[in-house]
Amino acid sequence: MKNYTITVNGTAYDVTVEETGAGVAPSAPRKAPAMPKAPAGAPAPAAAPAAPAGGEGSIRIEAGAAGKVFKVEASKGAQVKMGDTILVLEIMKMETPVVAPKSGTVVSINVSEGQSVEAGALLATMNE
Repeated sequence: MKNYTITVNGTAYDVTVEETGAGVAPSAPRKAPAMPKAPAGAPAPAAAPAAPAGGEGSIRIEAGAAGKVFKVEASKGAQVKMGDTILVLEIMKMETPVVAPKSGTVVSINVSEGQSVEAGALLATMNE
């Protein structure tokens, strides 16, 4: 058995993996670099808020997961209410709406339909 620490979205998980199967040739053990463990229940470190660049609003709307932009619902200058769909991402074959976190005006749409995005990518910005 091998023990690993895996970090997903800032949360550390200790896992044990058991190797089975006769056709696997043993390899020399490798020592992984030590990773500091986050205390149980500790929040993930927050990123420093970025100052809006020219043409961007103060509220950043980012991708929660990697996927592809399926449809852009709102346009620049649109008035939206909290919870209104800004765009739809296709994540793991599922259409996932990305909604306005607050009521306000869409200042920029930073992606286009069909574009692949990574988790945390800037999708749009808005102002209250």
